[in-house]
Amino acid sequence: MPACITARNFLIAGLSGQIAFEVYAWLISPMVFGVTLQPANLVVALAQTAFGLSLPYWLGFILHFAIGALAFPALVLLAHLITRAGPVVSGVGVGLGLWFVAQGFLAQVVGRTFMMGFGSYTQSSFVAHVGMTTLMAFIMLKAGTADRPATVASPTG
Repeated sequence: MPACITARNFLIAGLSGQIAFEVYAWLISPMVFGVTLQPANLVVALAQTAFGLSLPYWLGFILHFAIGALAFPALVLLAHLITRAGPVVSGVGVGLGLWFVAQGFLAQVVGRTFMMGFGSYTQSSFVAHVGMTTLMAFIMLKAGTADRPATVASPTG
């Protein structure tokens, strides 16, 4: 990834990845896996379980969207800075981790089975999380590269 990620490029990457996640969750996943991903339900269930709060679905959706658009690209960037792995490796690694946390840990907190039995929802969630974070990493890379001035070779060089 580029040495300097601007706030604008970071936000573009986060919003693009999260919008792609939602398009996939609502339109593509039902056609490919037969399920619509609705992670807002997990957010609502976690708020109820952890804090006794009864959140409406729309608020769970907004919270998941905001976390996805801001925290997930931050994790991708952090993974890249710590590991110095390329953008694809950083994106895939973070997506795999987020998928495991959501399906393997948080789902159990709200009473679901481990990885929800590795059914179609879990499989589709894998595609969504890894795809989203990889797209975020790619956009951060390309947007940062586009911000750099072009270099011209010296004619005497």
